[in-house]
Amino acid sequence: MAVIRPEKVAKVAEIQELLSNSKCTILVDFCGLTVAQDTELRRKMREAGVHYNVVKNTLLRIAAEQAGIEGLEPSLEKNTAIAVSPEDPVAVAKIVCEFAKENKELKVKVGVLDGKVIGADEIKALASLPPKEVLIAKMLGSMNAPISGFVNVLQGTIRNVVYALEAVRKQKESA
Repeated sequence: MAVIRPEKVAKVAEIQELLSNSKCTILVDFCGLTVAQDTELRRKMREAGVHYNVVKNTLLRIAAEQAGIEGLEPSLEKNTAIAVSPEDPVAVAKIVCEFAKENKELKVKVGVLDGKVIGADEIKALASLPPKEVLIAKMLGSMNAPISGFVNVLQGTIRNVVYALEAVRKQKESA
């Protein structure tokens, strides 16, 4: 393990805590972004409750090692910024992927989802998921469909009995 200077220990601990407590972490290469573009990206991240920070590759490598995350080393080259979402993994993926579409300078390196390293393609797939509320609504609708069908079948049977009784009543009145 590398020897860390005392002034860097707190920064490594902060990065390690971010990696350990996040649902989703995405590493990006921001080389080529203008200050205005970077400010816009930071604003979008802040609005969504995502922590976005530029980090040194060495400190990130040490923090990942301490957090027990393996597989980040090959992507720790050039400039690196991390986007960390403590709650919603889809939100951070959507923001990064949408911004990367608009600004070709931003490149998605790799991500960490629940402690496992994922590639850029998997991050794009994560970004294409609908919001959590929509997924829950679809699942509840799927669970409700068989019950609704059963209720309709029971209503049909009762309705047929009522029609038959009405027909018998009319027949007796006319006789």
